[in-house]
Amino acid sequence: MDQFKGQPRLPKFAVPKRYDIKLKPDLVAHRFEGSVAVNLHVVAATSFIVLNAAELSVCNDAVSFTIQDSSKVLKPSRVELFENDEILVLEFPEKIPIGLGVLAIRFEGILNDRMKGFYRSTYEYNGEKKTMAVTQFEPADARRCFPCWDEPACKATFKITLDVPSELVALSNMPIVDEKIDGNLKTVSYQESPIMSTYLVAVVVGLFDYVENHTSDGVKVRVYCQVGKANQGRFALDVAVRTLELYKDYFETPYTLPKLDMIAIPDFAAGAMENYGLVTYRETALLYDDQHSAAANKQRVATVVAHELAHQWFGNLVTMEWWTHLWLNEGFATWVSYLATDSLFPEWKIWSQFLHESTEGLRLDGLAESHPIEVEINHACEIDEIFDAISYRKGASVIRMLQSYLGAECFQRSLASYIKRHACSNAKTEDLWAALEEGSGEPVNKLMTSWTKQKGYPVVSVKVNDQKLEFNQSQFLSSGAQGEGHWIVPVTLCFGSYDVHKNYLLQTNSETHNVKEFIGSTDNGVDCWIKLNVDQAGFYRVKYDELLASRLRYAVEKQLLSASDRFGVLDDSYALCMARQESLSSLINLMGSYREEVDYTVLSNLITISLKVGRIAADAVPDLLDYFKQFFINLFQYSAERLGWDSKPGESHLDAMLRGEILTALAVFGHDLTLDEASKRFQAFLEDRNTPLLPPDIRKATYVAVMHRASKSNRVGYDSLLKVYRETDLSQEKTRILGSLASSRDPDLILEALNFMLSSEVRSQDAVFGLGVTREGRDVAWSWLKENWEHLTKTYGSGFLITRFVSAVVSPFASFEKAKEVEEFFATHAMPSIARTLRQSLERVNINANWVQSVQKEDKLADAVKELAYRKY
Repeated sequence: MDQFKGQPRLPKFAVPKRYDIKLKPDLVAHRFEGSVAVNLHVVAATSFIVLNAAELSVCNDAVSFTIQDSSKVLKPSRVELFENDEILVLEFPEKIPIGLGVLAIRFEGILNDRMKGFYRSTYEYNGEKKTMAVTQFEPADARRCFPCWDEPACKATFKITLDVPSELVALSNMPIVDEKIDGNLKTVSYQESPIMSTYLVAVVVGLFDYVENHTSDGVKVRVYCQVGKANQGRFALDVAVRTLELYKDYFETPYTLPKLDMIAIPDFAAGAMENYGLVTYRETALLYDDQHSAAANKQRVATVVAHELAHQWFGNLVTMEWWTHLWLNEGFATWVSYLATDSLFPEWKIWSQFLHESTEGLRLDGLAESHPIEVEINHACEIDEIFDAISYRKGASVIRMLQSYLGAECFQRSLASYIKRHACSNAKTEDLWAALEEGSGEPVNKLMTSWTKQKGYPVVSVKVNDQKLEFNQSQFLSSGAQGEGHWIVPVTLCFGSYDVHKNYLLQTNSETHNVKEFIGSTDNGVDCWIKLNVDQAGFYRVKYDELLASRLRYAVEKQLLSASDRFGVLDDSYALCMARQESLSSLINLMGSYREEVDYTVLSNLITISLKVGRIAADAVPDLLDYFKQFFINLFQYSAERLGWDSKPGESHLDAMLRGEILTALAVFGHDLTLDEASKRFQAFLEDRNTPLLPPDIRKATYVAVMHRASKSNRVGYDSLLKVYRETDLSQEKTRILGSLASSRDPDLILEALNFMLSSEVRSQDAVFGLGVTREGRDVAWSWLKENWEHLTKTYGSGFLITRFVSAVVSPFASFEKAKEVEEFFATHAMPSIARTLRQSLERVNINANWVQSVQKEDKLADAVKELAYRKY
């Protein structure tokens, strides 16, 4: 039996074709029992059957194999469950011949509280605490519910039957075909599913309300949620119906199931999960309340629904062959969710906001400890860590880059043919490239291999020399180190206007292009700016020589560039500054050019950068910190005055989101007028929860402002926020408060807030929202993490949420000593599932420490920041 241990994949001598699964959850004892009959095609004679199982108990006499041709029943001589490998090995006294047969297994398991496998979630009904049973199988946890071939390539059909309390709603992937009530119990049978992977099987049992609609071709769509919240599902329902229609046209293939249910689950680790026909969500990602949800919540619901429904084609109908190709699922669903949202809500300018996705991808991929888009997976425990900004955000960004290069129509046609060719089957990255190559005639495989098979991305340096442009590419690393990579880069350029542009494929490390006809006689004019990577469609950074950089600064100030390009100039400059290839003085001077910026996405990134620069300045030059804060307050004053505290009739969705972000930033920088106004409005809100003075869009800003002034000795703001937290039943409001509690500058109060995150009042999925402590709270958060490490590993040890604790607490440090201390602690507290995250977090600490040292050596910085702090506009 030992030959099967330590293998990344199951042996291939038996192939599952159909599962008949019966489950009976006990919601009081938190256990379940079940049976599975698997129709197998034995492709090589064998004495062993090896499949996945974990945390299940299976007795020897509960297993049999029936050979179809002879109806002979074989009983195994040994049944072993290897927990480390999560496999069940059955040894039979004689060889099972090639051919068909049925493997039958009875088993029992625990309805766990870890949000994976078959688990329990709690909710309140009429003031009483109730339990629901829910499944979450991706990536590799179907094996915790029933023994199975738990790999994406082992597709089969599923016939599911549930025995549940008769008053409860019981849902699965397919519609109900039969329901028999027997006293307090009912047996619910579902239609057999089409062929699909185990990670997409789903079951939910509990008390729910729903709202319902239909697509034009008769697909029944429902949104289920806790009793009394049905109206909060209407927005998602509308988005779902319209999105299904849109994807049917875009992929030229109809949705393949008769129904689509979407359901809000109170305890849910991820944002949502695309189970075929039964999509599960966190409440915050599905429910929208006109009274109490912010504009940002509305946008989140729309993009998450569009993402999950994209998976019904990209992932469910056509499935990645193995987790190495996870990005095919996630990168695509991320990219296409923007396409759908843009079609439904063009006024949101969502493609401009897509830059947030690209930037997150660039930030993670600038680390030496990043990984390629296609990453080797050798054990199930490694899969969780690649559900990250590389698979989702870099994946989506390189797809956008390729679509921009091939053209939208050709891209859509090729995608549709890829879906048709691989429907009900599995695909690898190369299959997608082949379809796109066929449709476009371009060497897609050659072009894209450099982006998916190696980690990182290039920085393209450009300088003007005698009416020629000199390009150089090298791997960009945030540490400033030299990388090895080499890419085929689709370079786009504009010369002084968007009408004058040129495209190149940069294939070597350095190239020179004659651009005399573009530069012409205006060579010396400031309006002769040159912008590479037009509209930031490419996944790379650009470094300009001093002359080109100063012209771009002028173009930013005069609003001559598109919003996407203004975003790109700033973000590249910030990244180069972090990598110590540009001075902080130069970065803050560029930031000063954005004072009259009005675009949401550009300003949102400017805020992120300001907060980070503020932290670095506090560590490097504490005596200049007040000047930095004054500069940032000046920088956002124009927007704050334009937007005010109260929404304007008919204002845009983007202004509504921006107001909250600008006011939050001013609160963090300690702007007294903002803190005073927030305090007044919060008081009015405590007296009347429906006051028009505190609409949802400015609540987070107000809560942060209240906590900014709160301390152990002046804790009324903190206690009042906890009171609001305890009284609301809206998840979005709860997460807004959790995300604000650690905004105090008093380490003692921060510690209290962190302890609250681990209390029974906070659902374990939500504790991560409270980890964004202020700079004053870094050390106390680190001590807290160490003290609670055992508890955290027990609660979160086997899922991806544990990685969020590590990165949130470790990454903000900025000293080599602290990096060493963290390393020493984890040397004796290691876990394979956090290994990659820990290395990335330590690398970030070292990058911060090097940046701090470099800033300390800048001799012009004091003059630059003082001038900006007191500049009169």
